[in-house]
Amino acid sequence: MANTRSAEKQNRQSQKHRVRNAHVLSTLRSSVRKFREAAAAGDAAKTKAELLLAVKQIAKAASKGVIHKAQASRRISRLTKAASAPAAKQ
Repeated sequence: MANTRSAEKQNRQSQKHRVRNAHVLSTLRSSVRKFREAAAAGDAAKTKAELLLAVKQIAKAASKGVIHKAQASRRISRLTKAASAPAAKQ
């Protein structure tokens, strides 16, 4: 239990941040999953579209501080590499 007004305020802020962070992470994971499903299906147009959405979500999560900038860069790099891998094999 918070003992000071500033601690009470910090608790309220933490609750808001936790809800926001959970939503941003959930959205990010969903967009990455949709990208991977499109890539597995072999649909190049849909894969490219889902990649753009996933990159946007990752960048947004990094800008909000939900994930670290280096982690965002790594995830984007891996997704881009995965998107171009099937094209290189064909």
